[in-house]
Amino acid sequence: MTTTEAPPKPPQPPTSAKRTLAFLRNTWRGLTSMRTALVLLFLLALAALPGALLPQRKLNAPKVDEYIAAHGWWGTLLDKLEFYDVYSSIWFSAIYLLLMVSLVGCLTPRSFEYAKAMRAKPVLTPRNLARMPHYRLGRGKADVSDAAAEIAAVHKQLSGWRRVEREEPDGVRTISAERGFLRETGNLLFHFSMLGLIVFFALGKLYGYEGQVIVQADGSTFCNAGIYNYDSFNAGLRVDGTDLNPFCVKVNDFTARYTASGQPDYYHSNIEYQSGADLETGTWRPYGLEVNSPLRTAGDRVYLLGHGYSPKFTVTFPDGTQRTQNTQWRTVDPSTMLAEGATKFDQPGITDEVQRRTRQLAVTGLFAPTAFLHGSVLTSSAPEANDPAVAVDVLRGDLGLDAGRGQSVFEVDQSLVADGRLKKVARQNLKVGQELKLDDGTKVRFDGVGQWVSIQISHDPTQGFVLGFAIAMFVGLGASLLVKRRRLWVRVKPGTPDQPGTVIEVAGLARTDQAGYGEEFHRVSERLVSGQKG
Repeated sequence: MTTTEAPPKPPQPPTSAKRTLAFLRNTWRGLTSMRTALVLLFLLALAALPGALLPQRKLNAPKVDEYIAAHGWWGTLLDKLEFYDVYSSIWFSAIYLLLMVSLVGCLTPRSFEYAKAMRAKPVLTPRNLARMPHYRLGRGKADVSDAAAEIAAVHKQLSGWRRVEREEPDGVRTISAERGFLRETGNLLFHFSMLGLIVFFALGKLYGYEGQVIVQADGSTFCNAGIYNYDSFNAGLRVDGTDLNPFCVKVNDFTARYTASGQPDYYHSNIEYQSGADLETGTWRPYGLEVNSPLRTAGDRVYLLGHGYSPKFTVTFPDGTQRTQNTQWRTVDPSTMLAEGATKFDQPGITDEVQRRTRQLAVTGLFAPTAFLHGSVLTSSAPEANDPAVAVDVLRGDLGLDAGRGQSVFEVDQSLVADGRLKKVARQNLKVGQELKLDDGTKVRFDGVGQWVSIQISHDPTQGFVLGFAIAMFVGLGASLLVKRRRLWVRVKPGTPDQPGTVIEVAGLARTDQAGYGEEFHRVSERLVSGQKG
């Protein structure tokens, strides 16, 4: 009677849970590999390029609007892809977070392996040392135990070598030594510092802020009391503007020097500041503010960005009352400091709101620090205020100051001109001291020019950590590139009856491809072998 064996069962396909688990495991392994971390680091650098090449909405929203209008559908597409808000875009944040996860997942097991390797003893001495890249053979007259003791004494003089002595059969003594663990230490330091740099850079964006403000250089004061004191303010995600570091800055003057070609050579502003206890005592401390030489106070940095001119106008109304203003005008040609702007006046003594909105004045036009007439068109030939002049249009009517919405200090709302609520009533070029007269007897006099400075206040509570991790990155990179991993073995064994004494073998192996270990091996082996001769 024969029995037939049952056919083997076909392998069962993995369940959906096992497939999902395998997919997640493989994805995690791929994400946490060093190759992936390097690719993500490259992608992060590549993703940051649009932030440097394209205008960013947080820094200059009008410039972004001009760029979109100038480039049509292409500019609109870039806007939809968040290329004008690179550092807050979804794709940049995704790369940033993936890089952090990849570095953490990559460095954690490497740290455990490194700690394990540091505790482990040097590897056993190979049986055939002659096969090593570096090898030397010597003979001595001492017995094996004395020779090993002498070699160990010499070896202990080599500071930084991890070593262990072992005994083999037949009275053979060996010494295994390793050096260059700082290479892996530097490698880990570099990557952990990179991770720390990324983390604290992100925290700086969360808890930092940056703002710009224009201050007249005539003793005017700016106080860091709230975001409404700024002309523009970029706050971190965790900053609401209600808890800024308190300090005040008083801008007393401004000095600029230019080269013969009109390029700026030197900017300097004498300022005074107070922070901390000075705010209570009213003490002002002097400081010379220059470009790339910020004032550091109250945990913030105050930078000098640039300057411009503020034409000064005095308006004498028909009833004899006067109003004087020197409003900052915007520079349109940095090479000659030609500027444009609008200085706005309310006629005093009018209580009726409707009538008051029909009598408002705006002095608009161009300011030239060194006047030059190209035909009848005013321009400037130099950035210094050698011969200031203005070409003004005087507008009268409703300036929209009571409309309940903000408007630029540098210009008037052109829609008010288009619908007739604001009309041009005079146009003239004026030198300092000259005036023009309107049809109702109002006089507008150009009295001279002042200067304004643009300052930036930056607050980054993590800048010290970022600097520290950046330095640590360079230290770790230097160690990983310059330090060589190498091993050294010494075997001392008895001689033969024909050649009594001891046989000393010294072998070395560099665990990297860097050159230079041959000279070090020759020097070390010479000390070990020559000490046994004679």
